[in-house]
Amino acid sequence: MDARFLGTAELTDAPSVAVVVDVMRAFTVAAWAFAQGADSIVLAESLDEALVLKATHPDWVALKDGPPAAGFDTVNSPGLLRSIDLGGRTVVQKTTAGTVGALAVKEASLVLCAGFVVAEATARVLRTQQCESVTFVVTGDGGQADEDLACAEYIAGRATGAGTPAAEFLRRAGTSRAAAELRDGVRQGAHPDDVALCLELDRFPFAMVATLEESLMVLRPHAVPAPADEAAI
Repeated sequence: MDARFLGTAELTDAPSVAVVVDVMRAFTVAAWAFAQGADSIVLAESLDEALVLKATHPDWVALKDGPPAAGFDTVNSPGLLRSIDLGGRTVVQKTTAGTVGALAVKEASLVLCAGFVVAEATARVLRTQQCESVTFVVTGDGGQADEDLACAEYIAGRATGAGTPAAEFLRRAGTSRAAAELRDGVRQGAHPDDVALCLELDRFPFAMVATLEESLMVLRPHAVPAPADEAAI
C-alpha cells in the first residue's frame, strides 16, 4: 500500500481513498457519539451552518470545539459526551481541524474518519478494500500534530498486515502538544479524562465512513467483518 501523509492545506486534488485523522478530539468524540447510540453525524462546514441545521432540526444534537455556546447542546469532549444518551439521534459536529479535513476530501471514493479508538477497524477496511493508494489527512496543527501523524502511521502499518506494536505510537500521542494542552487546561470545553479516552486503542469495533448525502457530508459507523471472513464493503 502506498501511503501519503498530508496536512489539510497540502491536499491538491481528491484522493481515491482518504483516512482523515483527528485523535484529540473530533473523531474520538464521533466514535463515542456512535457508542452512545447516535445514528449519524453531519459534519458542518461552519458554526453558522451547524446552528442553521440545529434550528431546522431541533431534535438534532449540535456540538463544537471550545466552551459551551448558545445554540449548541454540548462540546467536543469524549469525557463529557460519554454520559449523554444519543439513541437514534443525529449529531451535528463542527470542529477546528477534524471536520475541516473530512470536508476537504469529500469527493474521494472512500473517506474514513479515525482515531486510535477505531484504529484496527479502520485498518481492516483498508485491507478488505485492498487499497493500493491511501492518503492520510493529518488534521491537527497544520498537518504537524504528532498525535494525528502517529495514529495515521500506526493505521497504515496495520493496514499492510504488519504486526505493528502500538506502544510507541501511543507514547507519541500522549506526549504531543495537544495532549499537554488538554491536561493543562489550555483548551476549553474539556474533561479531565479526555486524553486517556483519546488514547484507548481499539475501544470500538467499528470504522467510520463519511459520504455525501445530498449536500451534506454524513459520517456513519461501519461494521467490520472478522479477520477470517474479511470482504469488501
